[in-house]
Amino acid sequence: MTAGAATQHPAAAPAPAAAENSVAASEKPSVGAADVVVPLPDEPSTLIVEEAAAPAAPAQPKAAEKPAEPAAPAVAAAPASPAVDIPPPDLPPVTVVIDASKPDLSTVEADALRATLKAYAEGAAKVGKPVARLPKKEREALAAFYAGRDDKPVWFADGQPTAAAKAVLAQIATAEDDALDPASYPAALPAADAGPADRAEADLSLSAAAVAYARDARGARIEPSRLSNLITPDLALPEPAEVLAALAQAADAGKALAAYQPPHPGYLALKAKLHEMRESTGALHQQRDEFEGPPLRYGSTDPRVPLIRAKLSLDPKPDQAYDDELIAAVKAFQRARRVRATGIFDQHTADLLTGRIRSSSSNVSMGDVIANMERWRWLPQDLGERHIEVNLPEYTLRLYENGQVVHRTRVVVGKATSPTPIFSHMMEYVIVNPSWYVPPSIIKNEFLPKMAQDPNYAARQGYEVIRKGNRIFVRQPPGERNALGFIKFMFPNQHAVYLHDTPSRGLFANEKRAFSHGCVRVENPFRLADFVLGDQGYDEKRLRGLIGKGERTIRFKHTLPIHLTYFTVSVDETGRLVRREDLYGYDGRVRTALGLASDGRRFAHAAEATQAQRQP
Repeated sequence: MTAGAATQHPAAAPAPAAAENSVAASEKPSVGAADVVVPLPDEPSTLIVEEAAAPAAPAQPKAAEKPAEPAAPAVAAAPASPAVDIPPPDLPPVTVVIDASKPDLSTVEADALRATLKAYAEGAAKVGKPVARLPKKEREALAAFYAGRDDKPVWFADGQPTAAAKAVLAQIATAEDDALDPASYPAALPAADAGPADRAEADLSLSAAAVAYARDARGARIEPSRLSNLITPDLALPEPAEVLAALAQAADAGKALAAYQPPHPGYLALKAKLHEMRESTGALHQQRDEFEGPPLRYGSTDPRVPLIRAKLSLDPKPDQAYDDELIAAVKAFQRARRVRATGIFDQHTADLLTGRIRSSSSNVSMGDVIANMERWRWLPQDLGERHIEVNLPEYTLRLYENGQVVHRTRVVVGKATSPTPIFSHMMEYVIVNPSWYVPPSIIKNEFLPKMAQDPNYAARQGYEVIRKGNRIFVRQPPGERNALGFIKFMFPNQHAVYLHDTPSRGLFANEKRAFSHGCVRVENPFRLADFVLGDQGYDEKRLRGLIGKGERTIRFKHTLPIHLTYFTVSVDETGRLVRREDLYGYDGRVRTALGLASDGRRFAHAAEATQAQRQP
């Protein structure tokens, strides 16, 4: 064989596909020899390829039709020849070993959540840590929400709390600003080294707290109809899935949760006043403590006397005697606050003096403010671009357009024995020259007794009496004497009440105007009709022209929201708190349902009282 002859190696058998994918070096042209190390038996998933450090021998040109011979020794002076691909040897299949005894984190988290949710759906008390208590229906809805996302956490990612979780917790921490009780929404982030079970309980706790907060913000703490069957607002309580989906998708979950609170200016004004009152009360706590003690009477000697004298602007004295001068000053103070002037410095007088409670002249306590804030939750969040509000304790109707009052008028409302209901509805039409069909309660309690005394009573009053079997129907035809006047405004409802005119015009001159059987009498009904029907061509002049021409129904092109409300405390245009008579005694009922004292302090059983409202 000559020096220039080429030596050709026999072709090796093709390697298995697994080996080709595992050995990256086999995809490159190989120059010279290579060392291939096969995995050791105890490391079946490892394949190591190392290139040899020896110099590569130059490949020689092929010799045609000659059998392959062993490689010739390398000749140092020979010029480089083209490389020849050398296929890798046969290798055994690579085996990948996975430790299946350790499931991934998402599976562990889901399993922990399933167990926690099952316990919560069956009853909150079975969960290891405190969780906001929701009615059974909402607990089941919460579990269904998690099931719909394969029981994946809402507030944790890769075992860490999300920014949304922290934002929601921060908002819940401010619950007291909106007159809610933070203790009703127990939730907290677990320790950094917490395990899946603790994270599962924390995730559920935060979800339940967020749902409870959103529902309470919309009025779920109290079922209004339990206070009175005449309080029937249609509460828009959000579903758990709706709340959690909204928070999860929000750019700022804290703001999204806060948005469940009433947005109305009246509510926001009371919220600001509540904050002011708490600030001032906090500053007065120390002062109040200094004045606490047994009652002081004539002849008492007490370290509080110099403080009382200073508070009542009396000159200081060296002794601590509760003398005639101080007694006279205390009596004057008590008279000014409209309480019995005994001259005895008791706890009630001390609370008035320090501002702990308000006198009946200003007569606004934190409990009053909170009760009224709660009633704002009974209203829809959207009152209507154009709507009517009737505030019963104020005896006033207002028509709003784009947030501005465009018409205001006096009204007469139901007596304490026949209260006007509280609810929202849609006004649909007016009737000019209406007939009055006397309600059965009035027939029974007023009409029949008068008929028994005077058989001609119905005829003299212009009533028509219709007998059908054992039932009696009484109708008063249209006219000047009709109890509904010349026009009524209809919003068909379960209470059968409406707004209407009245022949008893003199009642509007009274400061307190609770005289009706439940309906609302309007002082300027045709002016109101002008505002609500003017865009349909029915102004006040045209409407009055219909009087005496038979009953006429005029339907609205667009229904008009109407809200019959009950606010005894509000903030006027000057920023001053205004207190009105609690006409039907609802303030006390709301405070009791919330577990509040009149000064806004929460009773020890308040949380339990609130939770009881939530239970099925």
